[in-house]
Amino acid sequence: MSFGILRQILRPHVKSLQGQAYRCLQHDGRITEQCSNPASRGLVLGVYADENDRLDIGVLTPTAAKYNESYTSGRLLELLRLAGPMPKRGEVRILYNLEPTYSAVAVCGLGSECLGYDDVEKMDISKEAIRIAASRGCQELQNLETSRISVEDFGHAESAAEGAHMGLWVNQELRSVEHRAFVPQLQLYYEPELPCDSNGWRIGLAKAEAQNLARQLQETPSNLMTPTTFAQNVVQILCNSGVNVEVKVRGWAENEEMTSFLTVAKGSCEPPIFLELSYYGTDTKERPIVLIGQGNTFDSGGLCLKPLEALTDMRGDMTGAACVVAASRAIAALKLPVNIRALIPLCESMLGSNAMKPGDVITVKNGKSIEIVKTSNEAPLALIDALLYAEHFGPKFIVDVSTISKATMESFGRVCCAVFTNSEELWERMQNASIHTGDRVWRLPLWDYFTQQICSAEHVDVQNMGQGEGANSCKAAALLREFLPCGKWMHIDALNVMKTKGTEYPYLRRGMTGRPTRTLIEFIAQSVVQCGDCGSSGIKKESQQMHQ
Repeated sequence: MSFGILRQILRPHVKSLQGQAYRCLQHDGRITEQCSNPASRGLVLGVYADENDRLDIGVLTPTAAKYNESYTSGRLLELLRLAGPMPKRGEVRILYNLEPTYSAVAVCGLGSECLGYDDVEKMDISKEAIRIAASRGCQELQNLETSRISVEDFGHAESAAEGAHMGLWVNQELRSVEHRAFVPQLQLYYEPELPCDSNGWRIGLAKAEAQNLARQLQETPSNLMTPTTFAQNVVQILCNSGVNVEVKVRGWAENEEMTSFLTVAKGSCEPPIFLELSYYGTDTKERPIVLIGQGNTFDSGGLCLKPLEALTDMRGDMTGAACVVAASRAIAALKLPVNIRALIPLCESMLGSNAMKPGDVITVKNGKSIEIVKTSNEAPLALIDALLYAEHFGPKFIVDVSTISKATMESFGRVCCAVFTNSEELWERMQNASIHTGDRVWRLPLWDYFTQQICSAEHVDVQNMGQGEGANSCKAAALLREFLPCGKWMHIDALNVMKTKGTEYPYLRRGMTGRPTRTLIEFIAQSVVQCGDCGSSGIKKESQQMHQ
């Protein structure tokens, strides 16, 4: 056999072995190389350009400009301009072998240098552009199976860390190791001669990891995420984090007279669990902030069964619980000087011989009677007892996160959460937080009109649906307010932002989103700031305090 024929036979096998030599696999959160061949390295840099001017020659970010001059002798910018019009926001150009350190450099469009806060959009457009750029650059290098990716700060390291880490996250925990997508290591790239905000990167990383944790909890199938296994996961997740976890069982809930919560749970064979998390970041005598997360690990709608297309996503009906757990871990990791008490009622809402029925009436601990008009509107019922229990802690204020009404989808699509509150101060702080994170919120009314609709029945105090058509999210908030023990309170309905098709935000792949975890963390961080500082300058002051 001639050497040429032998070479043709062996060539496919050699290529296959070469590919395996450079391939890395993610296992238990670590990157392991299958061979000793040197790992490939990639770099993500940014460029500013007017998106409305195709002839704009572009301006590199200071870090990119320094890299261009010091390491490539101007070749980066030269090749970038030869590659066509400058990349717009969300667009990436990959340049190869510019110099020995990095095998590939992703240059990402940031739009104009003049971007900033947009009062109409209620968002800091420049920070959102950074998140998009960091995520898109990392995703393109991830497709090349680049082992290690360095990301510049783009002028705001926190946003860069958020975009990069959220953009690379893939829901693949249940896939076999050999079929998992490649996940590279990430680090901050900086030039010694230029300022470097390593604290901002650390804060952004904590927030992104929190949101990714919430996404992972949401994505876990309901047969693997029952109330019991959710509690077990939380104990493991928060072990050694500085957050204390107490697991309460059915007997405890019965002693606390949590009638409403137990009524929702009684249709399922899975026992209900009530989680109580506590974090002390300041004097233990200081009143805590109480967070409440709805924890329905699956919601069938009960006897008022949901349609199939809705049932497929109901593993995510514990979005509120996932966000609260993830936010609590991030707050502890950032060592924020606040006290937190998180309450998470966990149960399944299922059909069963003992399930609640339309027309049933229950009486809760404060003496009010509730008629169950529609069993599929069980979310407020699961939260009522947690609200009443929160009175034990004399909270500064209460924030509950839930997925109650699809009316939010009809109103907002997937762009923002619905917020209801009885406090202008809390709303202003929440809005400032959402501007900073790009995860927007919108305030809906808590008018007495809606209270009258849920309290109009003559035979009971309240109904879980109320009279009149539409406005179900507003009526649900009005129902919860009837059981608010005292003080300031905010209700967040996140049903419409629970999942994404992967097109709304480039840094969030298709699936569950983990929203509004980052906004909740930012909101809590701003509670450190004095009330008088919570106006338009609150974001900057809060950020400075977190960086100290």
